Amino acid sequence: MPPPDPTAATAARPDPDVRTRPASSRYDCGERPGAPKRLGVLGTLVRDTIMHPARLGAPVRAWGGIGYALAAFEAVLPAGWSIVPVVKIGADIHASGTSFIRSFTRVGDTRFLRIVPEANNRVELIYSNDSDRLEVLSGGVPGWTVREVKELLPGLDALYVNFISGMELTLAGARRVRDEFAGPSHADLHSLFLGIESDGRRVPRYLRCSEEWAGCFDTVQMNEDEFAMFSRDATHAVRAAASAFEGRARMIVVTRGNRGVKVIAAARDRGPVVWEVPAAPGPASGDPTGCGDVWGAAFFSGLLARADRSTAISHAQALASCNLCCQGADEAREHLTREGPRPPWSLH
Repeated sequence: MPPPDPTAATAARPDPDVRTRPASSRYDCGERPGAPKRLGVLGTLVRDTIMHPARLGAPVRAWGGIGYALAAFEAVLPAGWSIVPVVKIGADIHASGTSFIRSFTRVGDTRFLRIVPEANNRVELIYSNDSDRLEVLSGGVPGWTVREVKELLPGLDALYVNFISGMELTLAGARRVRDEFAGPSHADLHSLFLGIESDGRRVPRYLRCSEEWAGCFDTVQMNEDEFAMFSRDATHAVRAAASAFEGRARMIVVTRGNRGVKVIAAARDRGPVVWEVPAAPGPASGDPTGCGDVWGAAFFSGLLARADRSTAISHAQALASCNLCCQGADEAREHLTREGPRPPWSLH
């Protein structure tokens, strides 16, 4: 059985002022004459070494982590929006890391691109088959403190959070988003469900206060294994989702690889509504690294474009499938922009 998360803070009831605002109204971000709306993209930039059966020969070494989400936003973020990267980069790769992030044409304000003295995150991804992998982490930049979160929220119109390392925010920081951020928010909880062994191996763990974590964002994303941890393998897993809906969350999406996604959504005056969406046509197999990140960024882009949920999900499925043939975030940026399916709100 995976060990519990020993670092989670004690649960606290949210301030209702922001979380009870109708979710749809958060997408009415207002207009800024002559200036685009600002999407905060919070996560960790990683140097990946990928060893996958689909890649014969030498391991692939490339940018990863939040780079995949940036690649997807570059391709399908709607007009009128710019990216504000909220990323800490280790001093050992500060020049190449900042250059990579600033090379995205949709990146605007870089005030929250911070250089820290710690070694940057590096991850070895060793696949035993098309989908199962061993992940080994070295280095490690710090997350964003509660004070830093309070500083950055007023400068954003929407917020995408990807827990690449699991250290990006504390629960107290996530509560700040829940209670104080007026714009729409999306989070991929991913590595919150991973502990770290002494040799850097990432291992599954249960997450204390998991429902409260999920309840800090409007829409939340997990894969099947993470959702099993979230619900603690409960027979009636939807009940765990219902607890998250007592907070800010209105939808939980469970990604299931080539079987598509399961959607659990809050419904007024009744229990959660559950439905499934099949995977988009595309490659039957490939390197899945970054596909979940691409999915989440594409889905949130659709919501920011005011697309309905089904349309946003369909376009996210298609773009994530397109990522299967990419080797690293560098290649994903080029491929998704040039060859990826184009939603009607895309600039490309």
